[in-house]
Amino acid sequence: MDDDGRYRDGRSDFIRGAKDIAKVAKKRVGKKVGRGVDKMADEYTKRSYRRFEEEDDDDDYASVPSNDSGYYRNDSRANDDEGHSDSTEGHDEDDEIYEGEYQGIPRADSDKAGGMDSTVAQAQQFRDLSAYEGERKKDQEELAQQYETILQECGHGKFQWMLYFVLGLALMADGVEIFVVGFVLPSAEKDMCLSEPNKGMLGLIVYLGMMVGAFVWGGLADRIGRRQTLLISLSINSVFAFFSSFVQGYSSFLFCRLVSGVGIGGSIPIVFSYYSEFLAQEKRGEHLSWLCMFWMIGGIYASAMAWAIIPHYGWSFQMGSAYQFHSWRVFVLVCAFPSVVAICALTTMPESPRWYLENGKHDEAWMILKQVHDTNMRAKGYPERVFSVTTIKTVKQMDELLDMGDGAAWYVKWRLKLTTLFHQVWKNFQAVFSPEYRRTTYMMMAVWFSMSFSYYGLTVWFPDMIKYLQKQEYASRTKVFVKERVDHVTFNFTLENQVHRQGKYFNDKFMNLKMKSMVFEDSLFEECYFEDITSSNTFFKNCTFIATLFYNTDLFKYRLINCKLTNSTFLHNKEGCLLSDISDENNAYMVYFVSFLGTLAVLPGNIVSALLMDKIGRLRMLAGSSVISCISCFFLSFGNSESAMIALLCLFGGISIASWNALDVLTVELYPSDKRIAAIRRLETEAE
Repeated sequence: MDDDGRYRDGRSDFIRGAKDIAKVAKKRVGKKVGRGVDKMADEYTKRSYRRFEEEDDDDDYASVPSNDSGYYRNDSRANDDEGHSDSTEGHDEDDEIYEGEYQGIPRADSDKAGGMDSTVAQAQQFRDLSAYEGERKKDQEELAQQYETILQECGHGKFQWMLYFVLGLALMADGVEIFVVGFVLPSAEKDMCLSEPNKGMLGLIVYLGMMVGAFVWGGLADRIGRRQTLLISLSINSVFAFFSSFVQGYSSFLFCRLVSGVGIGGSIPIVFSYYSEFLAQEKRGEHLSWLCMFWMIGGIYASAMAWAIIPHYGWSFQMGSAYQFHSWRVFVLVCAFPSVVAICALTTMPESPRWYLENGKHDEAWMILKQVHDTNMRAKGYPERVFSVTTIKTVKQMDELLDMGDGAAWYVKWRLKLTTLFHQVWKNFQAVFSPEYRRTTYMMMAVWFSMSFSYYGLTVWFPDMIKYLQKQEYASRTKVFVKERVDHVTFNFTLENQVHRQGKYFNDKFMNLKMKSMVFEDSLFEECYFEDITSSNTFFKNCTFIATLFYNTDLFKYRLINCKLTNSTFLHNKEGCLLSDISDENNAYMVYFVSFLGTLAVLPGNIVSALLMDKIGRLRMLAGSSVISCISCFFLSFGNSESAMIALLCLFGGISIASWNALDVLTVELYPSDKRIAAIRRLETEAE
């Protein structure tokens, strides 16, 4: 009996002990479930690469080292293994008791407790946000240190120069886009009959499109990749630039240039960030400055093509009166070529390995870095050198997958994906105003705004200033005729830049001629005949017309100011645009010439800034060139001739380009990789 009692007491103690073990296991299962989810999400990023070795899978996961070089830590995995050992202790001794407690089999007296434990376990699956951000920041710091070392091992050589020319074409497309509308305006206004407000809107629309693109491409490039986003943006630019050369109406042309501007808005920030992520710190400033030269090449290309194509009015055709394709449309079409060539070349380039590592894609990043290393080593004559990096740090990722099941409609899935993408892009965009970067962002916004206001302000103002000087010089050559009398004379030659006051014209014929900047004041026209007249900036003020016939002319009533018409007739008036200034053609040539000189003057500044960027520093380069630019801009106010103004503008452009280069490099380096493009686009948006 005593033995039976001791046996029952021992069994009761054993059952109570097993229950205690099961309760402890229940408390730990919540933590283990959370770690299990994280483990499955991070399994891919925490793999260890052991080249030329074959090891057991279990040994691989158990022996991943943790050090300051960015090798993965396996603390959580070790804890998981330890948790498995503890929580399954006693399982083989009494399966019934362990399964009833551990696996959560419902029992009548434990439904309430089970619900509470389930809630606790579910709540523990979500990480604390601050702890998560702390882990990400630590991972980014470790990655930055290791990545710089890897780039130094890869070296600088053939691969970087190949990428330099490919991305240079994309930057060149941006430079071309800036100049296109300004060059086509003098010709487009004739085809589309543009008023002054419409001309102003057409000049503004590209910058408006680039501003809209700032909110799209910046965050998107941080989310889906530099290369893919650049391909999409350049494709949009080239397609709508192509369409804009064929559309006839003003509204459709305006829309195409708007969307084209949206597309090209992603070029500058993506190009600089993309290229900088293949450059070591010691090479970054110099080579980003060299890359800026392609923007200047884009301006030279646009100026040269405008000079070579637009004046050739024979390069045109028309289909009836509804469709016309003039030489300026050929110029718009040619300006889309840099984008097309950049797209073709970019398809041969890989994605940024830094972006892959920031997004937890270790394998892809390692393969690209190996490609960079092998390409450079083969070009330098060391094909036997082996890429020694085996493991690269990746940044811990947030769990973003959502299983909607197989029954969800396709449009629901796409809507969810787009909504998630939008929120992620917006969150990344807002990150540049976080307390950590807020001061830097506001300071850089002020610098970007000041630089853009001065440079683009002068770019817009200078053609008008040249035009004003031309008008002054043109007006100084005006011939004035007073109280002249002309009888029975036929005028069949161009009349230009003349003023006739109190003249009398009897039985005169004005046939097949052009009137340029002609003014008739207080004059009498009796029994005169006007046929096939094309006029520009020509007006009749306080004149009297008696028995006069106007046939096939563009002398509309708005050109007859306070005039008296007696027995006079207008037949078959010309249709077309009413141009008010005859100097537009000459001014167009001057715009091409000045733009060509201005972009060419940037070349010395680019070379000097590239050579000195890493030697004197970004801030000194920015401050010094900005001060000298201000001085040259100040003397522009004293210019009184075209040659002096052009020389000062070239000086301003050649010096200010050093500020732009320093600002681009500084902006790239002030923000981490995952926020870099969104930050640059935000600054450019503020500037625009």
